[in-house]
This record gives sequence, C-alpha cells and structure tokens, in this order.
Amino acid sequence: MKLQLVANQSVFTTHPCYESYDSIYKFTSNPSFSCVALYVFLGSLSLITVCGNLLVIISIIYFKQLHTPDNYLVLSLAVADLLVGILVFPFSMMFTVTSCWYDEDLFCKIRGSFDVTLSTASILNLCCISIDRYHAVCKPLNYRTAMNDRIIAFMILGCWVTAALIGIGIIIAGFNQGKCEGNCVIDALISTTLACIFSFYIPVIIMLGIYLKIFLVVQSQLKSIHITACQTRKSTAAFSKMERKATKTLAVVMGVFLLCWTPYFLLIIFQPLTYDATPINVIESLNWLTLSNSMLNPFIYAFFYSWFRSAVRLIISGKIFQGDFANSKLF
Repeated sequence: MKLQLVANQSVFTTHPCYESYDSIYKFTSNPSFSCVALYVFLGSLSLITVCGNLLVIISIIYFKQLHTPDNYLVLSLAVADLLVGILVFPFSMMFTVTSCWYDEDLFCKIRGSFDVTLSTASILNLCCISIDRYHAVCKPLNYRTAMNDRIIAFMILGCWVTAALIGIGIIIAGFNQGKCEGNCVIDALISTTLACIFSFYIPVIIMLGIYLKIFLVVQSQLKSIHITACQTRKSTAAFSKMERKATKTLAVVMGVFLLCWTPYFLLIIFQPLTYDATPINVIESLNWLTLSNSMLNPFIYAFFYSWFRSAVRLIISGKIFQGDFANSKLF
C-alpha cells in the first residue's frame, strides 16, 4: 500500500483504478494502463457472452425448423448464459476492479445470489441436455414419447426453480452475511459449500454417468455393425464417422465444462480445510474461469452444429429483416 500526501489528505493507492481519500474510495483521475486493460478485457468477455448467446436465442426462436424439444433445452441454456453475461459479469467485474468496496454487505449478497442462481441454472440445463441426448442415442424408438414438449417444459421449469431456490436460499439462510472488508469471497467459499454440492457435484456426477453410458452404447452399436455380415462397407464407414463426431462432441462439451468449473468448486471444498486463506486474485481468476463457460457454449454450437452456423449467417447478413426466412431449411 503506497502512501501519498495530497492537499493535507492521506491518499492510499490500493488499486490500479481506485484511490482512498481518508477511507473514501474514488476512481483515480489518472488510471493506469493495467486499469484500462482490465476494464477492456472483462468488458469484452461480457460483450462476447451476450452477443453469442443472443444469436443462439434468436436462431431458435425465429427459425421454425429449430422448434424442437431438444432445442428448447438449448434455448433455456442460452437464456441462462445470456443472463450470466448481463448480470453476473458486470457484478463480478465491479468486484474484481473495486475489491467490493461499495455497499459491501448488500453488494456481496446481490452478487452472490445472481452468481449462484444463474450459474446453477446453466449447469442444470446442461444436465437436462445430457438426459435428452441419452434418450436420443440409447432409446431412439421411445425418444419422441419420453422427450415431448410437456416433459421438456417440466425439465426447464425444474432447472430454473431449483436454481432460484438455491440462490435465494443462500441469502435467506444468512449464509452470505460476511462483509467485504473481511474478504467476503472467503466467507462465501465456506458458506456455499452445501449449495455447490447440489449445483455442481450432483449434476456433474449425473452428466458423467449419462455420457459414459452414451459412449458405451455407441461403441456397442459400432461393434454390432462390424460383425453383421449384411452391412455394407459404406454404411459401416458412415456410422464410424457419425460415431467419431458424437464422441468428439461429448468429449468437447464435457471437457470444456469440467475445465471451466472444476478448479473453482474444488477450491470451495478444500478451502475450509486449509489454514492459509487463498489469495483473492486466485479466487477471482477461478471465478472468471467458471463464468467463461457461458461465453464458450455458443462457440461449441458453432463448431459442431451446422444449423447454428447457417442461422448466424442469415442473422448477421441481415437477411431475416429483408424477408420471411422463418421456414428456411438450415440442415
């Protein structure tokens, strides 16, 4: 902490963007390069997240070919990720930049509630998508019956209600009572341990089990084709290509998800067992890593789903404003 004297006032330089005048924090009149770069970088993450998920939402709502139960789950996920970009990113950016100096108690509660609720909604929607994929791959004959519009609607409603109960429950139960000067992030780590079990660990175990089952079923189907004499080489090759794409998709989706979320939630579990407090910079970096999953999901769609690439081209080019393309064939 660097001490300076300005007009008989004690000025403490505690942050690249803020200064303290007798315990009153004000934005510095001469922000450093690191301050500007921090604002630009974090603001860009929020903008990319909002734009990417907004494209997914517009695509599914506008194009009638995409009005299917499985895409409704993708739509719900995109809405959760969009709200993360609109609400959680700015709150997290304010904390990262200001170290939670303003309205500490209320600020931390609002930030924690939005963060937990929307992040949990995103994870639970991913879990529901894995359940949908399980029925599509492992039980294709019963898929339309098991995954109809009514059941999908109940699944989506359940995701959001559960996420809201967990997020609001943390505040009502008084788990997030710590003030920022006492490192509200550290307090939140301990207070949200039970919540993270329901919002992360249980859904992850479910998703891993489901995707493992899907992988084993696809492998079994591939072996059956190889040993069936009536199958042609062409059909075997086609199925092999499909199997490789399905496996790669599952690997990327789960790999990106686990890469973004696991470090932060492992820290939450093991933090209470350690004697030394984890530096706030480390915690904030891991928190931004979790939030980046909401930014990366649209890129996963763009890479693996041709319908999304086709829809984005029509939207960005402005063609949907020049005529009726709602019935366009995207794939």
